[in-house]
Amino acid sequence: MNRTNETVENVLEQSGKLSHETHVQVKRIAFVGLMGAVSTVLMLLRFPLPFLPPFMSFDLSGVMEIMGGYLFGPVGAFFVIIVKILLQLIIQGSLSFGTGEIQGLILSCAYVMPAIAIYYWKKSKKTAIIGMAVSTVVVSVTAVFTNLYMIIPFYARLAGMTMDDIVALCTAVNPAMKDAATMVLLGILPFNLIKYGATSVVTFFVYKRLSKVIRGIINS
Repeated sequence: MNRTNETVENVLEQSGKLSHETHVQVKRIAFVGLMGAVSTVLMLLRFPLPFLPPFMSFDLSGVMEIMGGYLFGPVGAFFVIIVKILLQLIIQGSLSFGTGEIQGLILSCAYVMPAIAIYYWKKSKKTAIIGMAVSTVVVSVTAVFTNLYMIIPFYARLAGMTMDDIVALCTAVNPAMKDAATMVLLGILPFNLIKYGATSVVTFFVYKRLSKVIRGIINS
């Protein structure tokens, strides 16, 4: 009889553990979706920066993406990015023949994944800072090559434009950008350093507080 009672208690205990784990997993998935939605809102608040390429817009949507990575790992971060892009397409559609969304996916991954890898190698405030600094450089360099050799040429062909036409848009806001090289050095590179540098700074200041709240809700 005692063995039967112990067996029943063990089954109930295991069932309770599984139920709690399932509950936690559901909450994690819900928060990934919520962070993707917040990231979409932040992206919709985008705006161009003075004297930099007018086809590039500043936003802080990356804050939710990298926070999702720190909280839920690379898979969680990836789905935050995917949710953001899908919601943006549903709300606005594509404003750039799909090139902006492709670029957004590439750059978001280039920013988030290195930082997550470094942070998960040894979790600490120091590695989080180092990870975001490295990621800011990685994504900025990635933006140069993807814009110059893939995104801008592809968009230009679809829009019936040339690279000279794209450069002319930049020259209109900053006369120093006269060709592709100066557009990179004075436009694309500094823009991304500013955007992702600012994203890293904001993340550094808000992550600790928000992560405690989110973990508390998930584990409750």
